[in-house]
Amino acid sequence: MIGMIAGVGQQALLSIISHLVFIAITWWTLQAVHIEKLLKPNRVFQARLFYILLTIALGSTVSNFFLDYFLWSKQLPFLFRGE
Repeated sequence: MIGMIAGVGQQALLSIISHLVFIAITWWTLQAVHIEKLLKPNRVFQARLFYILLTIALGSTVSNFFLDYFLWSKQLPFLFRGE
């Protein structure tokens, strides 16, 4: 029981770190794109909020992809386990 709880805690920590890393990478990547050309002038607050929301959405999506892939790869041995 204790081992299972520790595993859940480790999975939570991995998820938090993964999301933060991919959000940071997405923020860094979006700095190379001139999205402000698509936005209306004099909408600084809305433009910044858009950047933040876009960064979180893209970073979380990419992080979820990698976390799912990692989980699925850990579950593959159960496919070949004979019972």
